[in-house]
Amino acid sequence: MTPVLFRKGLAALALAGAVVAAAVTGIAPAAAAEKIKVAAIYTVPVEQQWVSRIHKALNTAVERGDIDYVYSENVTNTDYERVMREYAEAGHNLIVGEVFGVERAARTVAKDYPKTAFLMGSSFGPSGDNFSVFDNWIHEPSYLTGMIAANLSKSGVIGMVGGYPIPEVNRLMNAFMDGVREVRPDTKFLVTFIGSWYDPPKAKEAAFAMMDAGADIMYAERYGVSDAAKERGVMAIGNVIDTQKEYPGTVVASALWHMEPTIDRAIEAVKSGTFEAADYGPYSFMTQGGASLAPVDPKLVDEKTLTAVKAREQEILDGLFRVNVNDSEPKSNK
Repeated sequence: MTPVLFRKGLAALALAGAVVAAAVTGIAPAAAAEKIKVAAIYTVPVEQQWVSRIHKALNTAVERGDIDYVYSENVTNTDYERVMREYAEAGHNLIVGEVFGVERAARTVAKDYPKTAFLMGSSFGPSGDNFSVFDNWIHEPSYLTGMIAANLSKSGVIGMVGGYPIPEVNRLMNAFMDGVREVRPDTKFLVTFIGSWYDPPKAKEAAFAMMDAGADIMYAERYGVSDAAKERGVMAIGNVIDTQKEYPGTVVASALWHMEPTIDRAIEAVKSGTFEAADYGPYSFMTQGGASLAPVDPKLVDEKTLTAVKAREQEILDGLFRVNVNDSEPKSNK
């Protein structure tokens, strides 16, 4: 067989495979050069930490020329189903979002649109043929930031301000606390949840109260905490995004979430017609490039601590150390 005929044969096999996949999943493959239409639905502003990572990954795909992307932000739970249906009716190939407060409604919508791919942040598993889930499994770098915090605290009291005590938040806070305890088992924690995903003034107020109670390191799970830390000259630990440039000398370490591995796999699956209901959560692990520890300023953290953190990080990457996943609500012990 000549090289040209051989390549044509491979192309025919690939097309046949895609057709079979479409028959199985119900989601037809897009043409190789065709952009897929992606819509995202967010319940908070795109500036919010968690959502900003999804938004960033999707915009990266836009810049590559892979997708056309539209989104809605600040969508209330009561309006979420309507927006999902509108995007599905408009012919979007992939719909992305977070459905923690609207699980049942979102899954019902997915059943009604079997030719549309859904990739949703969720506390539960995939369902049907087209409803996939993801999560920010960045507990590993969160543990590493805990090791750093323990070495920086002089009072032995660390304050932690979160949004809501749901598994996705709890596991990161618990991993951070475990990292602290590895270095300093007697550390006291002050933990509070502000009952909002985006209320910087309320988070700031909670942080001030903790600093008044002796906390000299703040875990900034929400916006507003780092502002309070900066005003008081206290160091803070970042979460999900890297805000060290915005808070130099204040935010000393951050556990970062990278949504690109998750988004890119979903886009490729939709393009090839192989998208199916699956758990994309593992693509947020450090070994998959979905999470990392932000670069740490050696002027703020001593060399001994950095060496210990680097060694633990390598053990995580090599599969020699496993950070415990604890979804239970963290509590104050002071």
